[in-house]
Amino acid sequence: MPYRSTEKTRLKKDAKRTAMMQAAVRVFADKGYHAATVRDIVNEAEVAIGTFYFYFPDKETLFVHLFEETAAFLLQAIEQAMNSRTSFPAQLEAAIQAYINVAFYEPAVVQLLLVGGMGSVPSLAERRAEYREKLIRTWQRPLISALEQKQIEPQNVRRTAEALVGAFDEIIFHLLTATQTEREGQQAVGDMVQFGLRATGYLYT
Repeated sequence: MPYRSTEKTRLKKDAKRTAMMQAAVRVFADKGYHAATVRDIVNEAEVAIGTFYFYFPDKETLFVHLFEETAAFLLQAIEQAMNSRTSFPAQLEAAIQAYINVAFYEPAVVQLLLVGGMGSVPSLAERRAEYREKLIRTWQRPLISALEQKQIEPQNVRRTAEALVGAFDEIIFHLLTATQTEREGQQAVGDMVQFGLRATGYLYT
């Protein structure tokens, strides 16, 4: 019986923490880092302000933690999609589709990764750099394989991966800020795939 009580308490705490994290994503996306307050977050999550400080010492700590979790979420989605395909065009399409899906179903998450806290959270700089590096390496892996199989023209795959990351982020950002429809998002997938194939010099056989 004591174990069940402890487990129930733990689950209740986890639920409150999750509610605060989800509320924080929405608040930061809506108001921006500077304008958002702890009070805004607890009101959105419908928890007491003391609950917030039980888990996080301040807004910045929460923001950095939130960034790390959302970055890991998006990276996993892209990697899993990429690993589910074998040919380079299919990997490219699956990864882009995964990114688009996250962007349309969890727009606040993607906005947080693209512009959240930019230049206003000093402790986030290193985390953002780590995320960008992981994202570049994720896109670089299929390029290396395609180059080895002579499916793309000879190139510096590191630079190509950097260019793809920047281009895809820019497209996603504009899709979200212009509040495009899901249908337009699907059209963008095809456009992004064609761009990626041209940019990498894919050799059609």
